Amino acid sequence: MPFVTTKDGTKIFFKDWGPRGAQPIVFHHGWPLSADDWDTQFLFFLHHGFRVIAHDRRGHGRSDQTDSGYDMDHFVEDVAAVTSSLNLKKAVHVGHSWGGGEVARYVARYQDRVSKAVLIGAVTPVMVKKDTNPGGTPIEVFDSYRAALAANRSQFLLDVASGPFYGFNRDGAKVFPGVINNWWRQGMMGAAIAHYEGIRSFSETDFTEDLKKITVPTLVMHGEDDQIVPIADSAVLTIKLLKNGSLKTYPGFSHGMVTVNADVVNADLLAFIQA
Repeated sequence: MPFVTTKDGTKIFFKDWGPRGAQPIVFHHGWPLSADDWDTQFLFFLHHGFRVIAHDRRGHGRSDQTDSGYDMDHFVEDVAAVTSSLNLKKAVHVGHSWGGGEVARYVARYQDRVSKAVLIGAVTPVMVKKDTNPGGTPIEVFDSYRAALAANRSQFLLDVASGPFYGFNRDGAKVFPGVINNWWRQGMMGAAIAHYEGIRSFSETDFTEDLKKITVPTLVMHGEDDQIVPIADSAVLTIKLLKNGSLKTYPGFSHGMVTVNADVVNADLLAFIQA
């Protein structure tokens, strides 16, 4: 399996499919998942002639389970190690949820390597409620996540996947047991410490200054029924900070729309990339 070793000796797993001369698209997964969460996008864009790349964030999937380094700066430098080893130039970076924050900071730092960016259900600008973000989610909510994870990680992940993540808790929702099982499988491949520390990373990291630095065309996509990252405190604020951004929202779509609404998401991604 392909790995790259970072400056601090961490081995990061990645997938790299498609023609080497084709337009590269780099996908960044959310918490607590892995590169496998992009399977549908990989097949779609591969069949459209693109080169598709995704990594497992440190502590997740097949990458090393370290005892530290679970902050956004380490994550971004891990991505840079992958893109540098592959000599990627003018790549499109697509991030979902936590991965959207990772894309924002990566593009802000390495914009010369990027042609376009996409933030899907992203945690930007910042999730947690504070004086400068009064509409955010109270810290007590994230504390409850940590407590549930520490008490019974397996059940906690199952509860998230079978409930709010994909909107399966909504009346009349069509539930896909295989999607729930695959979400749980990906999560349990990762390290408990990565998931625990990751809650702080995705909820408390402030990407405001990163977003202001981005000048490449950036598409912000968000489900209007996102129960994990509410649209009013994320996409609606994010688009105001981008110099060259466009916003597309989806009535009724959940946080997990890249999976359960992949046909719509993929078509819109393709249109944006080819524009």
